[in-house]
Amino acid sequence: MLFPATAAMGAFTGLVIAALIGLGIRRLLPEEHKAQETVQLVQLVNGMLVTFAALMLSLLTASAKTSFDTVTDDFHVFASDLIQLDTTLRTYGSEGDRARVLLRSYTAAMIASTWPHEPRPPGDYYPRDLSPKDAADDIDDIRLDEMLNEAGKEVRRLPVTDPYHQALRSEGLEQFARAMSAHWKLIEEAHSSISLPFFLTLAFWLFVIFLSFGLIAPHNALAVVTIGLGSILLASVVYVIVDFDTLFRGFIIVPSQPLRDALVHMSLST
Repeated sequence: MLFPATAAMGAFTGLVIAALIGLGIRRLLPEEHKAQETVQLVQLVNGMLVTFAALMLSLLTASAKTSFDTVTDDFHVFASDLIQLDTTLRTYGSEGDRARVLLRSYTAAMIASTWPHEPRPPGDYYPRDLSPKDAADDIDDIRLDEMLNEAGKEVRRLPVTDPYHQALRSEGLEQFARAMSAHWKLIEEAHSSISLPFFLTLAFWLFVIFLSFGLIAPHNALAVVTIGLGSILLASVVYVIVDFDTLFRGFIIVPSQPLRDALVHMSLST
């Protein structure tokens, strides 16, 4: 998984180096290579490369933003599923208290594990050692899966004494199935959606573009500053793309508020 600051710094450094290499090569070129016709040809090719790179960057940004919004919406749906299941168990009566405690513990652990850099939910009713297993994992899927399964087992064990409770148990099982499906969907969506080979290829295109900028740029301070500003701009674009893709790290993250609101709902009705 790429890290936003590292990717942006790498992009900025690479583009500046490419431009400096181009400026150095320009100094070594004979004067006939600096003719107006040659410069116009380089500018024409640059225009084509810039247009193509801009299109790829816009598509990559849109893809990363769409993936980010999808995960955010799925967390809202997931929180709603958990609240509905908790409400059904509360309506069931005291027999559903054990399942509700497990569901509440799972929700708190989910928050603590998925957003380790945010304040943990208060209380000691859930495991405190849950955290992502390594830098490539955003959700501790194995431990959380076991916790949610335990809540599901309690729902299946609910005693049925009349048609009313039979209907509530069936409803609870359906809600649990939706919650489990949403849980695994979020696990799969937590991984990076950016193709590293494609990302490196795009970085190579930008390197070539800035190399060509250096080949035709005049040797003055304004040209150097302009190239530097362009490098900063593209580095910030790379930062935004990668930050959207990391989901739970960086400056732009999927909000934990939906699950925190669900936890508050479960706590108030305990």
